[in-house]
Amino acid sequence: MLEFRAEILLWALSGVMPLLMFSLWSSAPAGAAAGISPQAFARYFLAAFVVRQFTVVWVVYAFEEDNLLGRLSPLLLQPLPLIWRYAAAHLAEQATRLPFVMVMVALFFLAVPEAVWIPSPSRLLLALLAAHLGFWLNFLLQHAITMLCFWSERASALERFLFMPYLFLSGMLAPLDLYPEAVRRFALLTPFPSMLYVPAQLASGGAIDALAAFRTVALWLAVLIPLNLLLWRAGVRRYAAMGG
Repeated sequence: MLEFRAEILLWALSGVMPLLMFSLWSSAPAGAAAGISPQAFARYFLAAFVVRQFTVVWVVYAFEEDNLLGRLSPLLLQPLPLIWRYAAAHLAEQATRLPFVMVMVALFFLAVPEAVWIPSPSRLLLALLAAHLGFWLNFLLQHAITMLCFWSERASALERFLFMPYLFLSGMLAPLDLYPEAVRRFALLTPFPSMLYVPAQLASGGAIDALAAFRTVALWLAVLIPLNLLLWRAGVRRYAAMGG
């Protein structure tokens, strides 16, 4: 259990990129030109860090390992659909991360006291809902790629192609407010801002059209849910046991 907790701590520490980006943008002139104060940067990137901790997904790696080692066959015989098994593992891991994240947030507030803020109840509820929907959006997107494990032994390599658009369009490197208007509009049509930028903006008090953001999430969920069902049914028909 101690090793498991240490691993979770290391995974939490590996998601500090938003905090690193805060150190870069807080003194950049582009932020002042866009009307974003260092305090607003601090709040946004801290919120992005927290959101990132609870929307990260690794289902493709777990599924791929189970497939290659032959653990998938007995799991397919059980009445519980596999997607719920992996989703439950993700949610349990999020609960395990919570104490570490709280400690890291407290340390950030000690280092940057001007960033301390308490979101309004309505903003906080919307941010929590947006983060949860962002997790499911990310989970279903990666799960669709995971289904390619039925056709390829290394579907995780394909998942890495998603990281670059996620990195630039999710708001991890910079708030989308700093992007050119055309790029920002295009980004908001993709699923990536819903995984980080939208809940971070809601939590940090930034300006955002919440209704349009939730509408985008609903549209992408309407696409990904049937896509996952189709790929799952096609993949199970093709499944051949591996491993020993």
